[in-house]
Amino acid sequence: MVPRILAAVFLVELLCSSSEGQADSELWMCQPVPKCGDKIYNPLEQCCDEGTILLLNQTRVCGHNCPYWPCFQQCCHETLGSWNQLVVRFRVPGKKSNCVSSPITRICIQLDS
Repeated sequence: MVPRILAAVFLVELLCSSSEGQADSELWMCQPVPKCGDKIYNPLEQCCDEGTILLLNQTRVCGHNCPYWPCFQQCCHETLGSWNQLVVRFRVPGKKSNCVSSPITRICIQLDS
């Protein structure tokens, strides 16, 4: 039983190791695959937004007429004292959205309270 386990470990290490002279542009067999939920996506063309795969150039609207890219930005509703506003903030790819600590890209609309 032990020789089979050692053989399996050796085989995995052999397959996952990089060989000398291997080009950087080639994919390695044991690289983690980007997933969005249970679906695989291509991070060069797509992003994962709360379990949904989106194209990198896809846009949405924040408020009435304030477009943004959901792969790189987020629309946030903020209340400051007696007034409310919709702002677009930066999003860090692969991280959970955070309207509080992300830098503001632009203010879209100020809402009456």
